Amino acid sequence: MKRLRRYARGLKNRTLQNLAQFMPGAGSFRVWCHRMRGVTIGKNAWIGYDVVLDTEFPDWISMGDNVEINMRTTIIAHFRNIPLQLKAAKEDRVTVTLEDNVFIGPGVIVLPNVTIGQGAAVAAGSVVTKNIPPMTLVQGNPAAPVAKLGVPLAGNVDYKEFLQKLKPCKR
Repeated sequence: MKRLRRYARGLKNRTLQNLAQFMPGAGSFRVWCHRMRGVTIGKNAWIGYDVVLDTEFPDWISMGDNVEINMRTTIIAHFRNIPLQLKAAKEDRVTVTLEDNVFIGPGVIVLPNVTIGQGAAVAAGSVVTKNIPPMTLVQGNPAAPVAKLGVPLAGNVDYKEFLQKLKPCKR
């Protein structure tokens, strides 16, 4: 019976993941599908086309308000062979947290046990392997800080204003 429930849960998660991946509704239907899978998502989220959020443990992903995830992004909350006790103990879970006003560019990969700070932005094609401080622009593989943000990119921010308020990081 336990195995049957596990398979049913997996089938539900993968069905909703596939619907969210390709159906329209970046600010509505896709967000609803991922919430139904167990992802914690705040208000005004936007999830682009072909985004993959961890298929086995979507409840290990948390997003704040005004989070924007662009197309072909992958967020991985775990790697295989997770011990059974980790599945039950919330404080020991490997998680991914996207705080409020986070912008994730296209083609980004976010690995487990990462927090992306409030207002941070991740440039296209980056691989996030460690925590990102608030109001920081990162890029590359692995993602490294390139600028401090004056305003967050997520939400209804004017792109010209965003660019004008960038302050390059010292290398």
